[in-house]
Amino acid sequence: MYVSVRDRPGADPAGERGSRLPRVGATVVLLGVVSLLTDVSSEMVAAVLPVYLTAELGLGVLAYGLVDGLYQGASALVRILGGYVGDRSDRPKWVATAGYVLSAASRLAMLPAHGLGAVTAVVTADRLGKGLRTAPRDALIADASDPRTLGRSFGVHRTLDTIGAAAGPLVAFSLLWFLPGGYSAVFVASFAFAVLGVAVMVLFVPDRRRRPTAALPVRRVLRELTGPRLRRPLIAAGVLGVFTIGDGFVYLSLQDRDQFAASYFPLLFVGTNVAYLALAIPLGRLADRVGRSRVFVGGHLALLVAYLVAAAPLGGLGVTATALVLLGTFYAATDGVLAALVSRRVASDARGSGIAAAQTVVVIARFAGALAFGSLWQLLGRQAALCLLAGLLMTGVVMAALLLSGQDRLDPVAVPGVDAAAEDQR
Repeated sequence: MYVSVRDRPGADPAGERGSRLPRVGATVVLLGVVSLLTDVSSEMVAAVLPVYLTAELGLGVLAYGLVDGLYQGASALVRILGGYVGDRSDRPKWVATAGYVLSAASRLAMLPAHGLGAVTAVVTADRLGKGLRTAPRDALIADASDPRTLGRSFGVHRTLDTIGAAAGPLVAFSLLWFLPGGYSAVFVASFAFAVLGVAVMVLFVPDRRRRPTAALPVRRVLRELTGPRLRRPLIAAGVLGVFTIGDGFVYLSLQDRDQFAASYFPLLFVGTNVAYLALAIPLGRLADRVGRSRVFVGGHLALLVAYLVAAAPLGGLGVTATALVLLGTFYAATDGVLAALVSRRVASDARGSGIAAAQTVVVIARFAGALAFGSLWQLLGRQAALCLLAGLLMTGVVMAALLLSGQDRLDPVAVPGVDAAAEDQR
């Protein structure tokens, strides 16, 4: 979650700007390095997985739809659990470390996995590890940061994380370039990067113990999550998520149309990440100016056009680059924007639960969408399936725009008796 001084009740932005702000803490940078190494590892596998399953193992796009759905949605099963256990045990570092270890082990387990069941189990283990570590890791970042620079701290972490996401496909591409068909080498190298990430986490990230706070009543959390202020954003996110498929389907469509070598496939992931890095800050500022819900919905319009570009009969480098830029635009306009929107619709002491609820709705919806689209591709073919999906997404965009109309004008929720200082301590 990106937090600025404007988000804190009673904060004086002008006064904050006039003071000298501390630098981002070493713990934040170390956690960023952990995420960088882990993302190099995970994106190496993600970049080759579509081709590995369809071309190397011959499982077909329907099977890839199942695996991609699990890749999108399995982390939702333990995301809230990870945050709860980290809070309850007051040892978020070790809960997060357990998630990193589980993901690292899954990289090595890819070597003997040659059937759909085995690959599905490995991918599920990897995503469960991601879901387990995310909330405790974010808690460590918040605990290690000055409240005035919390947004900048998360920005530094996200930048390092995305650099790793861009580097992973490049490493995988290089290995396949020198070792055509060398998927085993990709999995071994991926495991090595994951182990380095775990080592940095265990050896260098301090075990920060958080001061115990009063437990948040479960009933009040449920009231917040099912209340009228959060209902529309969650429904809108779910509707749009159903019509959002994984990038791998778009990349497979581009490869199928343009017939480029499988060894170039990982570069598609790099192009999307580069576009995301270039547009994340400008679109984030635009969301602050014109409204987060508008930018969030607009990002899905960019995704709709990306589907149409991928389905178009015309190919070539320019068309492929356009599709990648549109995908990067989609992520820049939605990654974090939904969390920012939801965080202002719930009480401050239930904010993490509200964001987790939105993320869970999205990943479950995308899981269903991936399964459905794999079936559509199998029945209708690549081009017809993408065009149909684009039409359905247009319907979803209209519905989401109506649901989110006026949401940016709602006043932020405050908790009676909780002042800015108390919120900062959390």
